[in-house]
Amino acid sequence: MAGRGLRAGPVAAACLCAIAAPVQADTLEEALRQAYLTNPTIEGARAQQRVTDETVAIERSGGRPSASAQGTYTEFVKQNAASFTAPERSLTGQLNLAVPIYSGGAIRNAVRAAETRVLAGRAELRGTESALFSQVVAAYMDVILQEALVALNANNVEVLGINLQATQDRFQIGDLTRTDVAQSEARLSLARSDLRTVQANLITARETYIALVGEAPTDLQAPPPLPNLPDSVAVAVAAALENNPDLIAAQERADAAFYDIDVAGAGRLPQLEAFTTGGYTNFLNSLGAGVINVPIPQVQTTVQAGVRATIPLYQGGRPAAQERQAQARASQALEQVVAVERDVIQQVRGAYAAWLAANAIIASTQAAVSAAELGLEGVRAEQTVGNRQILDVLDAEQELLQARAQLVTARRTEYVAGFTLLAAMGRAEAEDLNLAEAGPLYDPTVYYEDVRGSIWDWRRDPDPETRATRTIEIPAQTADIPGGMEELPLIDEPLSPTTFGAPYGIRTTDVPPSDVDIREQPQ
Repeated sequence: MAGRGLRAGPVAAACLCAIAAPVQADTLEEALRQAYLTNPTIEGARAQQRVTDETVAIERSGGRPSASAQGTYTEFVKQNAASFTAPERSLTGQLNLAVPIYSGGAIRNAVRAAETRVLAGRAELRGTESALFSQVVAAYMDVILQEALVALNANNVEVLGINLQATQDRFQIGDLTRTDVAQSEARLSLARSDLRTVQANLITARETYIALVGEAPTDLQAPPPLPNLPDSVAVAVAAALENNPDLIAAQERADAAFYDIDVAGAGRLPQLEAFTTGGYTNFLNSLGAGVINVPIPQVQTTVQAGVRATIPLYQGGRPAAQERQAQARASQALEQVVAVERDVIQQVRGAYAAWLAANAIIASTQAAVSAAELGLEGVRAEQTVGNRQILDVLDAEQELLQARAQLVTARRTEYVAGFTLLAAMGRAEAEDLNLAEAGPLYDPTVYYEDVRGSIWDWRRDPDPETRATRTIEIPAQTADIPGGMEELPLIDEPLSPTTFGAPYGIRTTDVPPSDVDIREQPQ
C-alpha cells in the first residue's frame, strides 16, 4: 500500500510488533494481520481495484491498430440466363487492417482519465483498509470492555450474595429487620439482571469480532499505546487534509472528470486513420463453366491501401450535449471534494474531542474509584457498629461498581477514539502498523503494471476463487471469561499513557510523496 497508491518505503509506527498470522488472535497486532489477510470486505476492494486497473488497458486499446478477417462461401442457386460466365459457387476472404492516426485527443484524454481513476482507486483501497482496521480495533476493545464488565458484574453478584447471606443471618438473631433483608434481595436480583445483560453484550461483541477477524477471540491482551497522536486539533486537521485517503480519492476523481470533458469535446473533431484491405476470391472452377475451350481465371486477389478522414459536420447536437454532461459531472466531483473535506474535518475534530474527553474521564474516574473503595470500606465499618444502615452499604457497593464500569468504558473509548483519529489523519494503514514484518503486503501496483500494457487478445487468467475465510465452523460464543478479573487489561492493567510525538518510528507525514506518476502522454 502507499500514499496516493505509491509510497517510498515501509513505515514503522506503533509498537505493533507484527508476527505471522495466527490460528487464533491473542493480541491486537495479530487480529489486525488476520483481518488484513482474510476479511472479505478488503478482498472485495482489492478485486474492485483490479477492475479499475483494466480500464487503462481498455482505453489504450483504442489507439492501437486493429485487424480483422472475413471469409464467405457462396452457392449461386439461380444464375442469370444471359450470362455464360456466371459462377456457380465462390469462396472469398478479406483482411482489414486499420491504424488510428488522430482522434481529436479522445484516446489520449480517456487514458489519462483512466490512469487518474486508478490513483483514486488506490486511495479508496487505502481508505477501506483503514476503515477495516478501525472496526477491528473497536471490536477488539469491545470484547475486552465487555469481559471487564461481565467480571465486574459477576463480582458484584457474588458480593451481594454474601451480603444477603450475612443479612439473613443477622435477621435470624434479631440484629436486622425484614426490610434490610428485602433490600439486599432486591439489589441481588437487579445485579443478576445486569449480569445477564452484559453477558449478552459480551457474546455480541465476540461475534462481531469473529465477523471482522475471522477467528474467535481468545484471551485478548492489552493493546499497545498509540503513537504520534497530535498535540493539537489544528495539527490533526492539517495532517488529515494532506493524507486522508477518502479526500485524496475525491480529488483524483475530480481530476479525472476534467479529462472526461476533453474526451466528450473530441466528438466534434476530425478523425484520421490509415487502412489497408486485402481480398481473395476463388470461384472453385465454376466461373465460365458454360464456355468451351476458353480459359477463365478462377482466382482473383485485390489489395487496397489508403488514409481515411472522417469529418463530423452535424450530429444533431450530440457532442455538445455530451460535453455539457461531462462538465456537470466534473462540477459534481468538485463539490464532492468539498463534501469529503468537510466530513474529514468533522471526523478529525470529533475524534480528537472524544479522545481528550476520554482521557479526562479516565483521570476523574480513577479518582472516583479510589474514593468509592475508601467510602465502601468506611460504610461497612460504620454499619458493623450500627452507625449505618444496610442500604448505605448497598448504595456504596453500587457506586463503586458504577465507577469501575465507567473507568473501563473510558479506557476503551480513549483507545478507540485515538485510533479513529489516526485513521482520519491517514496514519492507520498496514504499513503504518508495521504489519509488513509478518509477511508481504498487498501491492496494487503489481497487477496494474502487469496488465496496463497487455496487447494480447487471447490472454486469460485463471478463474477467481474465494480468498476470505468463512466462519460457519467457529462455535457460537459464550459469555465465559478465561482467567479472572486479575487478568483483564482494562481493570488492573490500565493502558500506557499516550506520549505526544513519541519516537516510535517514521510518521506517515514524514515520508515524501512518490514522484512516480502513472499518467502518461500516449500518442
